Amino acid sequence: MNIVKVGDYEVGQGHPLLLMAGPCVLEGYEHSLMIGKEVKKIADKLGVPYVFKASYDKANRSSYSSFRGPGLEEGLKILAQIKKDLGVPVVSDIHETIQVEKAAEVLDILQIPAFLCRQTDLVYEAAKTGRVVNIKKGQFLAPWDMKNVLKKAEEAGNHNIMLTERGASFGYNALVTDMRSLAIMRELGYPVVMDATHSVQIPGGQGKTSGGQSQYVPHMARAAAAVGIDALFLEVHDNPEEALSDGPNMVRLDKLEKLLTDVLAIDKIVRG
Repeated sequence: MNIVKVGDYEVGQGHPLLLMAGPCVLEGYEHSLMIGKEVKKIADKLGVPYVFKASYDKANRSSYSSFRGPGLEEGLKILAQIKKDLGVPVVSDIHETIQVEKAAEVLDILQIPAFLCRQTDLVYEAAKTGRVVNIKKGQFLAPWDMKNVLKKAEEAGNHNIMLTERGASFGYNALVTDMRSLAIMRELGYPVVMDATHSVQIPGGQGKTSGGQSQYVPHMARAAAAVGIDALFLEVHDNPEEALSDGPNMVRLDKLEKLLTDVLAIDKIVRG
């Protein structure tokens, strides 16, 4: 397996489980920093390497009127400051090739959203930066088809790649997660990530916004740990009911430590 270096961390076979966690979208500097500080305290307590995540722009909203975030310029300023304040790497989504160069100046991980994983130019340009690229498997793709996506990144000379499972479309407004996907993608030679929060999303399920079943996030995370993963991706909020994006599938901040403790116990057994 290719070992991926994220800041001072190494991710992959034989290395500790990485946590990527934070609010779905940046809701201002102070609030986002508060969540990051609380997550980092828990991660430090449990000995988990931590990457702060939040989107500067949610470009694939259900409705034109949905909150999207502060945008590229302001969002990257906030992420740069949070990165400095917390002393941890940061990850965020990129949506267009024009964003790649500026995003790579701040982000340690450039994330390709699931809907865009087949966008050849986006994947290639992201990989060309030399930054770690986390590619979310499309809800419409089989896990073995991710080998073609990997090749696009490899063509740019980059092997700092991670692959993320986030569920597959199952009829209308429904996702299911085939846990075999994690093992299959891992066989492609790169670290795999379980996105346990988006896996319980109900896309467009509330008409103008997506719904979710956050009560099942711990089940997804524990099951993924039992299969074997290299990183866990979680969207976390202190008050999901008031969150400006993806509240129904986010982990409540005060529930995070228990969730991670359970996942780490399973991860320890799997790693032997």
